[in-house]
Amino acid sequence: MVVAGPTGPALSREEVDRALARLGAEHEAVESSLLALQDHAGRRLLEGAELTGTTRSRWESTELLITQLWVYFDAYTDALEAARELRGRRRWPTSGELSELTDLLRGTAVTLPAGPPQAGMVTLGVAARLSERLSLMELVERMNSWYAQALDVVVIADAVWSALPTRIDLLAAELGRVRSLAHSVGVLPGEHPAGDDLERLTMELAALRSEVISDPLVFWTGAPPGSAPGGRPDTARYDRAERALEDLRREVEAVLDVRQDAERRLMRVRDVLSRADRTLGEARRARMEVLSKIAAYEVPVVSGPPTVLYEQLETAGEYRRRAAWHRLSPLLESLEQRAEEELLRARESLTAVTAPLAVRAELRGRLDAYKAKAARLGLAEDGLVVERYDAARRMLWSAPCDLVAAEQAVLRYQRAVAGALAPQGPAASGTDGHRDGHRTGTGTGTGGTHDR
Repeated sequence: MVVAGPTGPALSREEVDRALARLGAEHEAVESSLLALQDHAGRRLLEGAELTGTTRSRWESTELLITQLWVYFDAYTDALEAARELRGRRRWPTSGELSELTDLLRGTAVTLPAGPPQAGMVTLGVAARLSERLSLMELVERMNSWYAQALDVVVIADAVWSALPTRIDLLAAELGRVRSLAHSVGVLPGEHPAGDDLERLTMELAALRSEVISDPLVFWTGAPPGSAPGGRPDTARYDRAERALEDLRREVEAVLDVRQDAERRLMRVRDVLSRADRTLGEARRARMEVLSKIAAYEVPVVSGPPTVLYEQLETAGEYRRRAAWHRLSPLLESLEQRAEEELLRARESLTAVTAPLAVRAELRGRLDAYKAKAARLGLAEDGLVVERYDAARRMLWSAPCDLVAAEQAVLRYQRAVAGALAPQGPAASGTDGHRDGHRTGTGTGTGGTHDR
C-alpha cells in the first residue's frame, strides 16, 4: 500500500533506486567540478595575486561563494549517504521506510546555514538568514548556479592573464630594441618628438601590464565564457600601443637610413650647389658680354651665390659629425629640394641673360644662309644684294649690336634676294634701290667695333 506524505505519494522501490542513482551521478559530477575548480590555475593565480578594483571585489565574493559551495556539497553528501543507508537496510523496504525515503529524496530535508550576513552574500542570491531548508534537487540547482558564477570569474581572469601579459612582455621587448636603436641615432627624450613618444609608450606598457595583472576582469569584453557567443580579452589598449610602436619603429629606421647614407646625400647636395654656383658664375660672365656686345636690350640681373644654403650645408655637416641624425634627417630633405631648385634657377638665369646672344647668333645664321642661297642662284654680283648684305653684316658683327636694327637689316637683305629672283628682277631691284633713296645701312653700325 502506498502511503501519501507531505511530499505526495510515496515512491516505489524502483523509483527510489532510480532517484538515488540520479542523485549519485549528480554528486559525482558536482564533486568533480569542485575539485577541478579547486585545482584551476586561474583560481590559484587569483589567490596569490595582489588584486585591485573590480577583480578584487568580485574575487572576495567568489571566495565566499566557493566556501559555501563546499558547505552545501558536504550537506548534500550527508543527505545522500543517509538516504543510501536507509535504503540499504533491507532489500524490500517497508511502506514507512519508503515514506521516509520519499521525504529525504523529494522533501526539504536538508537544513543549511545561510552563512555570515556579509555584503558579498547578496550577490550569491542568498538572503541574510541563519538557516534554510532545501530539497536535494534544489540544492543541486543552487550549487550548479553558484559554480557557474565562480567559474566565470576564474576562467575570465585566467583567459586575460593567458592572453595579455605575454603579449605585453613581447611588445615591451621590441620597444626596448627600438629605444636602443633610437638612442644610437640620437633620438632622445627632450630632443626629438619620437624620443618623447617612446618614453610615453614605455610608461603606458608598464601601466597596462600592472593593471592587467592586478585587475584582469576589467579587460574582458562581451558575455561570460559560458555564454553564447561568449566574450574575449579586451586588447584595445594593447593594439593601440602596438600600432604606435610600429609607427615609431619606422620613424627611427628612417633616421637610421639617414645615418647610413648621410655622406652620400651630403656630397650630392654639395655637388648640386657647386653646379648651381658655376652656372650662376657663367651667367654673370655672359651678362657682362651681353652688356658689352648688345645695345638697347634689357638684360636681367644675376643674383649672387646661395649663401643661406651653404650655411645650412655647413650645419648639416656639423650634425653629421655630432651624430645628430634626428636633426640631420629633416635638414637633408630640405637641402636636397632647395639645392635642385637653386640649380634650376641658375640655369634659367643663364638662359635669360644669353637670350640676346642667341638672337644675334640666329640672325647671323640666317644672313649666312641667304648669302649661300644668293650665291647658288648667281646673285653674288648683284649690287643691291651685296650692298644690303654688307649693311646687315656690319650691324651683326659690330659691338654693341642693335638687335632690332640688325633684324630689320637682315629682313631687307632677304627681300632684296627675293626681289632679284622676280621676273623683272633688275628693273625691280633698281626701282627698289631708287625708292630707298640712299644706300641702306650706310649710316648704321659704321662707327662700331668689329665683333666676333
